[in-house]
Amino acid sequence: MFLVAACGGEAADPVDATSPVAPTSAVAVDPEVTASGPTTAPEPTAAPTTSPVSDPPADLLGQELVGRWAHYDVVAYEDGVLKTLIISYGFNDFSVDDGQIIDSAQFCFSEQRTDQPIETSLSDAATQAIRPPSTPVEVDVVDGVLRIQRSATPTPVGIRLDDPANEPLPTDPDDPRIVDDDGDGNPGITVTIRVSDDLIGELYIARREIFAYEAFLVEPDLITGTVTDDSEQLVIGVSDPVFAGSGAEWVQHPDLTKSPIILRRVESDWDCDRLVAERDALFPPTPDVDW
Repeated sequence: MFLVAACGGEAADPVDATSPVAPTSAVAVDPEVTASGPTTAPEPTAAPTTSPVSDPPADLLGQELVGRWAHYDVVAYEDGVLKTLIISYGFNDFSVDDGQIIDSAQFCFSEQRTDQPIETSLSDAATQAIRPPSTPVEVDVVDGVLRIQRSATPTPVGIRLDDPANEPLPTDPDDPRIVDDDGDGNPGITVTIRVSDDLIGELYIARREIFAYEAFLVEPDLITGTVTDDSEQLVIGVSDPVFAGSGAEWVQHPDLTKSPIILRRVESDWDCDRLVAERDALFPPTPDVDW
């Protein structure tokens, strides 16, 4: 769901599902009881002042989501010149807070594909610089299947914004709020463009990632759906004037089936290195532009 265009293939084979996993019921623990004292009758005592053990909390819809999920998403972009797929990998950690299911997202690495003999790439450091805020997700049941909807959480990368949701991106590439988020010594984050062995350059950009998804728990350990991306970007500079016209605003392809999301449940100790190693076992092959 990002870069040269923005971030986000073919979805995995569809999985039949007729009903969601039943949520796990909460269980109350009996309070510990001790008995000791004199053999004679005790003196009368006042009624206890402590509160009785409360009833167990009601089941929370979606509590079976809690845990770590490996993340794969594709965003398909196009303009009048180029068609691009941005394939992103990372994790979604679902937790419960104050009766809500919270989604905390983390990105690890990404790939890009175009319909032309041009290669674009983003370093892992730049991908990992995208840190969406944790947010509650909406959980309901549609036709017997658990649905999860994450609203957009505008996330600046390569620039600092006091109000990421409403503050416009600057048009000045010298804006003092621009920062080197990928640590490579260049402003913003760097996109590498390779046209040929003799023509390779860099594009320096700042972005506001605006990413949302709707997905369904089709198996106990599998979530599938689609993503919507309205990201914005500012071209800060280029390494060579020949690339000065690159990096214009891109528009997501209207067919959302070209922008799938897949989440697979993994152990809590998985990290980005483990995800790289297990990528092929979890997700479909890297897609190509097919339209």
